[in-house]
Amino acid sequence: MITLSPELKSRISTPLKIGSFEVKSRVFQSPLSGVTDLVFRRLVRRYAPESMMYTEMVNATGLHYVKELPKIMEVDPQERPISIQLFDCRPDFLAEAAIKAVSEGADTVDINMGCPVNKITKNGGGSSLLRQPEIAEQIVREVVKAVDVPVTVKTRIGWSEKEITILEFAKRMEDAGAKMITVHGRTRAQGYNGNAKWEWIAKVKEILTIPVIGNGDIFTVEAAVKCLEETGADGVMCSRGTLGYPFLVGEVDHFLKTGELLSPPTAIQRLQCAREHFFALWEYKGDRGIRQARKHLTWYAKGFVGAADLRGKLSLVETVQQGLDLIDAAIERIANGYEIEIEETISY
Repeated sequence: MITLSPELKSRISTPLKIGSFEVKSRVFQSPLSGVTDLVFRRLVRRYAPESMMYTEMVNATGLHYVKELPKIMEVDPQERPISIQLFDCRPDFLAEAAIKAVSEGADTVDINMGCPVNKITKNGGGSSLLRQPEIAEQIVREVVKAVDVPVTVKTRIGWSEKEITILEFAKRMEDAGAKMITVHGRTRAQGYNGNAKWEWIAKVKEILTIPVIGNGDIFTVEAAVKCLEETGADGVMCSRGTLGYPFLVGEVDHFLKTGELLSPPTAIQRLQCAREHFFALWEYKGDRGIRQARKHLTWYAKGFVGAADLRGKLSLVETVQQGLDLIDAAIERIANGYEIEIEETISY
């Protein structure tokens, strides 16, 4: 049974202040490349209306050379609180991009200093900034000067096991003007493998005065509570746990506020959500949305007999009707009792 300690209850009972901005939820939806577009955020928002959402990360250099803002920067005026995440290694380009982000309605601007992907790090962005703390510090100072909304940072604990530099790095970010830092408890070398080292999040919390958000291995309500208890963090950020499961942020938020565990969605409810997600992506992005939806559909298809076969078919859908027919047929089979729900684990 999951419980909230009196200390944790007291600590999270008030809204979280990020500089001049106030958030009524201690649970955040992580920015995820190729995932957290407007369609996905609307689904998460349905279950977590007060949680901070993040766009996919936006390349500041690319933004510098285009006249029209990319679709991934589009935000719904109603979807607040919202943060636009930027990445790059050029302070001037990031400051310019931050101004555009605020003009689009961003309540905060987040700088990605944690992405481990080679195509990002080889150009000086993401977690490569952990090895360039002077540049990282300059970036935060320039962006803070450029906008009047809080500037935040998302990063990792270091480049590798031999280069865990998060304590000095985090302090420099705070001194440069960052109003919140999210720490993913893995090194760049780990990628998404192994366990997140939450103990480093706790160490960061001990030395900073700005809010610290814990990230890494938050797949369940229980994990979120455990992270908050063990690290003393001011909040948690859900990432891969929301793939095919936009209910997670809301489940965690509800438990932290009420102490009540919500019943998890049934297989039919998950597939109905997948159907809605798929159709909305097609409406929003056309044929490109269908291609992007394939991965989402496979993430939703789990927890029932026949899920593996369905995933294989959904990964190849070419048309809206084809995808809808596959999902509807699966829903009908489960509803008629031909397939029972089971426990199934999928590695993302």
